[in-house]
Amino acid sequence: MNFKSLALLLTAAAVPQAVVAGPLAYGICQTGCNGLAVACYAAAGFTFGVAVPAAPPVLLACNAGLGGCMAACAAVALTPTP
Repeated sequence: MNFKSLALLLTAAAVPQAVVAGPLAYGICQTGCNGLAVACYAAAGFTFGVAVPAAPPVLLACNAGLGGCMAACAAVALTPTP
């Protein structure tokens, strides 16, 4: 191995590489979103995951918040993490 190859290899190894957070960060983010949705439902006096015949506006707001949070999680899954 010549000196140039060795220098290139050591330089590449020393520079921190960016990685994609991927499934682990996505799962953690979704867990947080679902926790907030459960708290929202409980504050409204309902149980998260139980179907009601006609959803009151407060539950629609909880669902909209959950949808926004989940959309942000998709961005987290694709963001490079140093």
